[in-house]
Amino acid sequence: MFVDSHCHLDYPGLAEREAEVVERASNAGVGFLQTICTKLSAADDVLAITDRHANVSAAIGVHPHHAATDGFTGTESLEAVATHPCVTAIGETGLDYHYEHSPRDVQMRLFRTHIAAARETGLPVIIHTRDADADMAAVLHEEMTAGPFTGVVHCFSSSRALGECAVELGLHLGIGGILTFKRSDDLRAIVRDLPLDRLLLETDAPYLAPPPHRGRANEPAYVPLVAEMLAATRGEPVSVIEEATTTNFFRVFPKATSLAPCG
Repeated sequence: MFVDSHCHLDYPGLAEREAEVVERASNAGVGFLQTICTKLSAADDVLAITDRHANVSAAIGVHPHHAATDGFTGTESLEAVATHPCVTAIGETGLDYHYEHSPRDVQMRLFRTHIAAARETGLPVIIHTRDADADMAAVLHEEMTAGPFTGVVHCFSSSRALGECAVELGLHLGIGGILTFKRSDDLRAIVRDLPLDRLLLETDAPYLAPPPHRGRANEPAYVPLVAEMLAATRGEPVSVIEEATTTNFFRVFPKATSLAPCG
């Protein structure tokens, strides 16, 4: 089966037809979904989704866009919610210097707090980064030196240098719909050269729908379209991509292997 390692089932465009979206994913061979919380205030709603579907887990955290309005100072809040049996990761968190909806110093502080919570809980951290390559690489190096942690740089579309940095530090990269876009030749060249055992598939639904669905809400059911492009980019069969990325997911998120009771 395929896995969508990063989607937002609570977001408008998917939330109104949640059951249909999950069923359509299953029919497309996408047997497991990880839905991502971007505001701690939305954690209960996100966890309720996992209660309704045995094949959906959750990551809980605060997106850098909301760092100034939905943040916290210590790791306690994240550690408490991480005890829920369907919480498989911390995040998404990170640095976004493109929109800068939150001050950079606030984003940085909250990012480090998420990493600390990931260490404390033993869960992987899901990392968002946009137009912040230098600071992101520096933080990853500093924090990994301070104490190891696991995680995924999701929706990877950054520089070759940052991709290689993440891999060298033991992190994984989430590959989504951007890989399928016409103007993504540079990204395809980078992804072609990265080790397959460090790649995961994702949609970031409802955003970044691949062709032929551009301009409409993205869905977890479209993961196979990303897999097809990844296979063509690397010159490997889709079946190899499917098996490798699914194996990678359950290795990075081991708590997801025991979620049947959550349904």
